Amino acid sequence: MAEADVTRVRVAVDGRELSISNLTKPLYPEPDAEGDPFTKGDVIDYYARIADVMVPHLAGRCITLKRYPNGTDQQGFFEKRCPGHRPSWVGVAEGPGDRNGTVDYCRIEERAALVWAANMAALELHVPMARSADLDSPTMVVFDLDPGPPATIVECSRVAVWAQEVLGAVGLAAYPKTSGSKGMQLYVPLNTPCTHERASDFALAVGQVLERQHPDAVLTTMTKAQRPRKVFVDWSQNSRHKTTIGSYSLRARPRPTVSTPITWDEVSDCADGAAALVFEAADVVRRVEEMGDLFADTETLEQELPAFGV
Repeated sequence: MAEADVTRVRVAVDGRELSISNLTKPLYPEPDAEGDPFTKGDVIDYYARIADVMVPHLAGRCITLKRYPNGTDQQGFFEKRCPGHRPSWVGVAEGPGDRNGTVDYCRIEERAALVWAANMAALELHVPMARSADLDSPTMVVFDLDPGPPATIVECSRVAVWAQEVLGAVGLAAYPKTSGSKGMQLYVPLNTPCTHERASDFALAVGQVLERQHPDAVLTTMTKAQRPRKVFVDWSQNSRHKTTIGSYSLRARPRPTVSTPITWDEVSDCADGAAALVFEAADVVRRVEEMGDLFADTETLEQELPAFGV
Protein backbone atom coordinates (compact mmCIF):
# COMPACT_ATOMS: atom_id res chain seq x y z
CA MET A 1 0.00 0.00 0.00
CA ALA A 2 1.02 3.59 -0.49
CA GLU A 3 2.81 5.38 2.31
CA ALA A 4 0.30 6.86 4.70
CA ASP A 5 -0.09 10.54 5.46
CA VAL A 6 0.10 10.69 9.25
CA THR A 7 -0.91 14.34 9.46
CA ARG A 8 -3.66 14.91 11.99
CA VAL A 9 -6.54 17.23 11.23
CA ARG A 10 -9.00 18.75 13.68
CA VAL A 11 -12.58 18.69 12.43
CA ALA A 12 -15.94 19.64 13.85
CA VAL A 13 -18.86 17.26 13.34
CA ASP A 14 -22.22 18.53 14.51
CA GLY A 15 -20.55 20.54 17.27
CA ARG A 16 -18.19 17.71 18.34
CA GLU A 17 -14.46 18.20 17.83
CA LEU A 18 -12.46 15.26 16.50
CA SER A 19 -8.84 14.62 15.57
CA ILE A 20 -8.59 12.47 12.43
CA SER A 21 -5.48 11.16 10.72
CA ASN A 22 -4.04 9.18 7.80
CA LEU A 23 -6.72 10.46 5.46
CA THR A 24 -4.80 9.49 2.30
CA LYS A 25 -4.08 5.92 3.42
CA PRO A 26 -5.74 3.41 1.05
CA LEU A 27 -7.85 0.90 2.98
CA TYR A 28 -9.12 -1.10 -0.02
CA PRO A 29 -6.68 -2.83 -2.37
CA GLU A 30 -8.75 -2.27 -5.53
CA PRO A 31 -9.93 1.10 -6.85
CA ASP A 32 -13.59 2.00 -6.50
CA ALA A 33 -16.09 2.17 -9.34
CA GLU A 34 -14.69 5.55 -10.38
CA GLY A 35 -11.18 4.09 -10.62
CA ASP A 36 -9.83 5.91 -7.58
CA PRO A 37 -8.19 4.43 -4.48
CA PHE A 38 -10.62 4.23 -1.58
CA THR A 39 -8.83 5.82 1.33
CA LYS A 40 -9.46 6.28 5.02
CA GLY A 41 -10.65 9.77 4.19
CA ASP A 42 -13.20 8.25 1.81
CA VAL A 43 -14.37 5.87 4.55
CA ILE A 44 -14.88 8.78 6.93
CA ASP A 45 -16.65 10.81 4.24
CA TYR A 46 -18.99 7.91 3.43
CA TYR A 47 -19.99 7.37 7.04
CA ALA A 48 -20.49 11.10 7.58
CA ARG A 49 -22.79 11.24 4.54
CA ILE A 50 -24.78 8.10 5.34
CA ALA A 51 -25.14 8.78 9.07
CA ASP A 52 -28.67 10.23 8.88
CA VAL A 53 -30.09 6.90 7.71
CA MET A 54 -27.55 4.57 9.35
CA VAL A 55 -27.48 5.84 12.93
CA PRO A 56 -31.16 5.01 13.67
CA HIS A 57 -30.31 1.35 12.99
CA LEU A 58 -27.35 1.50 15.40
CA ALA A 59 -28.72 3.67 18.19
CA GLY A 60 -29.54 1.96 21.44
CA ARG A 61 -27.64 -1.21 20.54
CA CYS A 62 -24.33 -2.81 21.57
CA ILE A 63 -22.16 -2.27 18.50
CA THR A 64 -19.24 -4.55 17.68
CA LEU A 65 -16.56 -2.88 15.57
CA LYS A 66 -14.44 -4.76 13.05
CA ARG A 67 -11.32 -2.74 12.44
CA TYR A 68 -8.87 -2.86 9.54
CA PRO A 69 -6.12 -0.34 10.36
CA ASN A 70 -3.87 -1.78 7.65
CA GLY A 71 -6.54 -2.20 5.02
CA THR A 72 -8.84 -4.99 3.93
CA ASP A 73 -6.05 -7.06 2.40
CA GLN A 74 -4.63 -7.50 5.91
CA GLN A 75 -6.15 -9.29 8.89
CA GLY A 76 -8.76 -7.26 10.73
CA PHE A 77 -10.02 -7.77 14.26
CA PHE A 78 -13.30 -7.59 16.14
CA GLU A 79 -13.54 -5.15 19.02
CA LYS A 80 -16.46 -5.64 21.36
CA ARG A 81 -15.12 -3.64 24.30
CA CYS A 82 -15.36 0.07 23.55
CA PRO A 83 -11.85 1.60 23.66
CA GLY A 84 -10.92 3.46 26.81
CA HIS A 85 -9.62 6.39 24.75
CA ARG A 86 -13.09 7.12 23.34
CA PRO A 87 -14.40 10.69 23.64
CA SER A 88 -16.54 11.35 26.69
CA TRP A 89 -19.59 11.79 24.46
CA VAL A 90 -19.36 8.27 23.02
CA GLY A 91 -21.51 6.24 25.38
CA VAL A 92 -21.28 2.58 26.27
CA ALA A 93 -23.80 -0.16 26.95
CA GLU A 94 -23.30 -3.39 28.85
CA GLY A 95 -23.77 -6.47 26.72
CA PRO A 96 -22.81 -10.15 26.39
CA GLY A 97 -19.14 -10.96 26.87
CA ASP A 98 -17.04 -14.08 26.77
CA ARG A 99 -17.65 -16.97 29.18
CA ASN A 100 -20.94 -15.50 30.37
CA GLY A 101 -19.36 -12.21 31.42
CA THR A 102 -20.30 -8.74 30.24
CA VAL A 103 -18.59 -6.11 28.10
CA ASP A 104 -19.09 -2.38 27.69
CA TYR A 105 -19.83 -1.93 23.98
CA CYS A 106 -19.75 1.32 22.04
CA ARG A 107 -23.04 3.08 21.46
CA ILE A 108 -23.15 4.84 18.12
CA GLU A 109 -25.86 7.42 18.67
CA GLU A 110 -24.83 10.31 16.41
CA ARG A 111 -22.89 11.24 13.28
CA ALA A 112 -19.78 12.27 15.24
CA ALA A 113 -19.59 8.86 16.92
CA LEU A 114 -19.80 7.16 13.53
CA VAL A 115 -17.00 9.39 12.21
CA TRP A 116 -14.94 8.61 15.32
CA ALA A 117 -15.35 4.87 14.66
CA ALA A 118 -14.44 5.35 10.99
CA ASN A 119 -11.26 7.17 12.02
CA MET A 120 -10.24 3.98 13.84
CA ALA A 121 -10.72 2.10 10.54
CA ALA A 122 -13.81 0.37 11.92
CA LEU A 123 -14.99 -0.47 8.44
CA GLU A 124 -17.64 -2.95 9.56
CA LEU A 125 -20.25 -2.36 12.26
CA HIS A 126 -22.01 -5.47 13.54
CA VAL A 127 -25.38 -5.15 15.25
CA PRO A 128 -27.38 -7.44 17.58
CA MET A 129 -31.10 -8.05 17.19
CA ALA A 130 -31.91 -6.62 20.65
CA ARG A 131 -31.49 -3.14 22.04
CA SER A 132 -29.17 -2.66 24.98
CA ALA A 133 -32.04 -1.66 27.28
CA ASP A 134 -33.51 -5.17 26.95
CA LEU A 135 -30.93 -7.67 25.73
CA ASP A 136 -33.35 -10.57 26.04
CA SER A 137 -35.94 -9.16 23.63
CA PRO A 138 -35.03 -9.06 19.93
CA THR A 139 -36.80 -6.38 17.93
CA MET A 140 -36.64 -8.41 14.72
CA VAL A 141 -36.01 -11.83 13.23
CA VAL A 142 -33.18 -12.17 10.73
CA PHE A 143 -32.73 -14.73 7.99
CA ASP A 144 -29.09 -14.80 6.89
CA LEU A 145 -28.91 -16.35 3.41
CA ASP A 146 -25.43 -17.70 2.75
CA PRO A 147 -24.66 -19.17 -0.70
CA GLY A 148 -22.46 -22.23 -1.06
CA PRO A 149 -20.24 -21.85 -4.16
CA PRO A 150 -20.84 -21.77 -7.02
CA ALA A 151 -24.19 -20.36 -5.83
CA THR A 152 -24.27 -16.56 -5.68
CA ILE A 153 -26.59 -13.78 -4.65
CA VAL A 154 -28.79 -14.82 -7.59
CA GLU A 155 -29.62 -18.06 -5.78
CA CYS A 156 -30.03 -16.11 -2.53
CA SER A 157 -32.56 -13.89 -4.30
CA ARG A 158 -34.58 -16.90 -5.38
CA VAL A 159 -34.64 -18.22 -1.83
CA ALA A 160 -35.60 -14.75 -0.58
CA VAL A 161 -38.59 -14.67 -2.96
CA TRP A 162 -39.70 -18.09 -1.69
CA ALA A 163 -39.23 -16.92 1.91
CA GLN A 164 -41.33 -13.82 1.25
CA GLU A 165 -44.16 -16.07 0.06
CA VAL A 166 -44.00 -18.16 3.25
CA LEU A 167 -43.83 -15.10 5.49
CA GLY A 168 -46.62 -13.35 3.60
CA ALA A 169 -48.84 -16.40 4.12
CA VAL A 170 -48.68 -15.79 7.88
CA GLY A 171 -49.12 -12.03 7.51
CA LEU A 172 -45.52 -10.93 8.04
CA ALA A 173 -43.68 -8.25 6.08
CA ALA A 174 -39.95 -8.72 5.46
CA TYR A 175 -37.25 -6.32 4.35
CA PRO A 176 -34.27 -7.47 2.25
CA LYS A 177 -30.72 -6.17 2.13
CA THR A 178 -27.50 -7.36 0.58
CA SER A 179 -24.82 -8.55 2.96
CA GLY A 180 -22.28 -6.49 1.04
CA SER A 181 -20.31 -9.70 0.66
CA LYS A 182 -21.72 -12.85 -0.98
CA GLY A 183 -25.18 -13.22 0.51
CA MET A 184 -28.34 -11.50 1.61
CA GLN A 185 -30.38 -10.95 4.76
CA LEU A 186 -34.11 -10.69 5.33
CA TYR A 187 -35.38 -8.82 8.38
CA VAL A 188 -38.83 -9.37 9.87
CA PRO A 189 -39.44 -6.44 12.24
CA LEU A 190 -41.30 -7.28 15.45
CA ASN A 191 -41.03 -4.42 17.94
CA THR A 192 -43.35 -6.48 20.12
CA PRO A 193 -42.47 -8.85 22.98
CA CYS A 194 -40.39 -11.82 21.83
CA THR A 195 -37.47 -13.94 22.99
CA HIS A 196 -34.32 -14.97 21.16
CA GLU A 197 -35.37 -18.60 21.46
CA ARG A 198 -38.73 -17.87 19.84
CA ALA A 199 -37.07 -15.86 17.06
CA SER A 200 -34.56 -18.64 16.40
CA ASP A 201 -37.25 -21.32 16.42
CA PHE A 202 -39.35 -19.33 13.98
CA ALA A 203 -36.44 -18.67 11.62
CA LEU A 204 -35.56 -22.37 11.69
CA ALA A 205 -39.18 -23.35 11.02
CA VAL A 206 -39.36 -21.07 7.98
CA GLY A 207 -36.01 -22.40 6.78
CA GLN A 208 -37.23 -25.97 7.12
CA VAL A 209 -40.38 -25.19 5.12
CA LEU A 210 -38.16 -23.83 2.34
CA GLU A 211 -35.86 -26.85 2.64
CA ARG A 212 -38.79 -29.23 2.20
CA GLN A 213 -40.17 -27.26 -0.74
CA HIS A 214 -36.80 -26.83 -2.47
CA PRO A 215 -34.47 -29.59 -1.24
CA ASP A 216 -32.00 -29.08 -4.09
CA ALA A 217 -31.59 -25.38 -3.34
CA VAL A 218 -31.97 -24.79 0.43
CA LEU A 219 -30.54 -26.26 3.62
CA THR A 220 -30.74 -25.35 7.30
CA THR A 221 -27.76 -27.30 8.65
CA MET A 222 -24.16 -26.20 8.25
CA THR A 223 -23.01 -29.43 6.59
CA LYS A 224 -20.00 -28.68 4.42
CA ALA A 225 -20.54 -31.67 2.17
CA GLN A 226 -24.05 -30.42 1.34
CA ARG A 227 -23.24 -26.71 0.99
CA PRO A 228 -22.18 -26.52 -2.69
CA ARG A 229 -24.86 -25.00 -4.95
CA LYS A 230 -27.27 -24.47 -2.06
CA VAL A 231 -28.26 -21.51 0.09
CA PHE A 232 -27.83 -22.00 3.83
CA VAL A 233 -30.59 -20.31 5.84
CA ASP A 234 -28.64 -19.36 8.94
CA TRP A 235 -31.39 -19.14 11.56
CA SER A 236 -28.81 -19.17 14.40
CA GLN A 237 -28.08 -15.47 13.80
CA ASN A 238 -31.04 -14.83 16.10
CA SER A 239 -29.13 -16.08 19.14
CA ARG A 240 -28.64 -13.63 21.99
CA HIS A 241 -24.86 -13.41 21.50
CA LYS A 242 -24.89 -13.12 17.69
CA THR A 243 -24.65 -10.01 15.55
CA THR A 244 -25.32 -9.31 11.87
CA ILE A 245 -23.64 -6.77 9.64
CA GLY A 246 -25.37 -3.43 10.05
CA SER A 247 -27.50 -1.75 7.41
CA TYR A 248 -25.31 0.62 5.36
CA SER A 249 -22.08 -0.78 6.81
CA LEU A 250 -19.07 -1.07 4.56
CA ARG A 251 -17.61 -4.54 4.13
CA ALA A 252 -13.98 -5.64 4.20
CA ARG A 253 -13.82 -6.73 0.58
CA PRO A 254 -11.34 -5.76 -2.16
CA ARG A 255 -13.65 -2.86 -3.05
CA PRO A 256 -15.85 -0.70 -0.77
CA THR A 257 -19.08 -2.69 -1.02
CA VAL A 258 -21.92 -1.95 1.37
CA SER A 259 -24.66 -3.95 3.08
CA THR A 260 -27.47 -2.25 1.21
CA PRO A 261 -31.26 -2.22 1.76
CA ILE A 262 -32.99 -3.18 -1.47
CA THR A 263 -36.52 -3.41 -2.85
CA TRP A 264 -38.42 -6.62 -3.51
CA ASP A 265 -38.54 -5.69 -7.19
CA GLU A 266 -34.74 -5.66 -7.18
CA VAL A 267 -34.70 -9.05 -5.47
CA SER A 268 -37.06 -10.47 -8.10
CA ASP A 269 -35.00 -9.03 -10.94
CA CYS A 270 -31.86 -10.56 -9.48
CA ALA A 271 -33.60 -13.91 -9.03
CA ASP A 272 -34.44 -13.80 -12.75
CA GLY A 273 -30.83 -13.00 -13.57
CA ALA A 274 -31.76 -9.55 -14.86
CA ALA A 275 -29.80 -7.47 -12.34
CA ALA A 276 -26.77 -7.66 -10.09
CA LEU A 277 -27.06 -6.61 -6.46
CA VAL A 278 -23.62 -5.21 -5.68
CA PHE A 279 -23.43 -1.65 -4.38
CA GLU A 280 -20.40 0.39 -3.42
CA ALA A 281 -20.27 3.40 -1.13
CA ALA A 282 -20.96 6.02 -3.82
CA ASP A 283 -23.87 3.97 -5.16
CA VAL A 284 -25.47 3.79 -1.72
CA VAL A 285 -25.22 7.52 -1.11
CA ARG A 286 -26.98 8.12 -4.43
CA ARG A 287 -29.62 5.48 -3.65
CA VAL A 288 -30.46 7.10 -0.33
CA GLU A 289 -30.75 10.52 -1.99
CA GLU A 290 -33.21 9.04 -4.49
CA MET A 291 -35.05 6.39 -2.44
CA GLY A 292 -34.60 7.35 1.21
CA ASP A 293 -34.07 4.71 3.86
CA LEU A 294 -35.67 1.49 2.61
CA PHE A 295 -35.16 0.01 6.09
CA ALA A 296 -36.80 2.83 8.06
CA ASP A 297 -39.91 0.79 8.88
CA THR A 298 -37.89 -1.99 10.53
CA GLU A 299 -37.41 0.25 13.57
CA THR A 300 -41.11 0.95 14.12
CA LEU A 301 -43.32 -1.63 12.39
CA GLU A 302 -45.04 -3.83 14.98
CA GLN A 303 -45.63 -7.46 14.07
CA GLU A 304 -46.13 -10.63 16.07
CA LEU A 305 -44.91 -14.09 15.24
CA PRO A 306 -47.56 -16.77 14.68
CA ALA A 307 -48.56 -18.61 17.84
CA PHE A 308 -47.74 -22.08 16.49
CA GLY A 309 -44.82 -22.08 14.12
CA VAL A 310 -45.27 -21.33 10.45
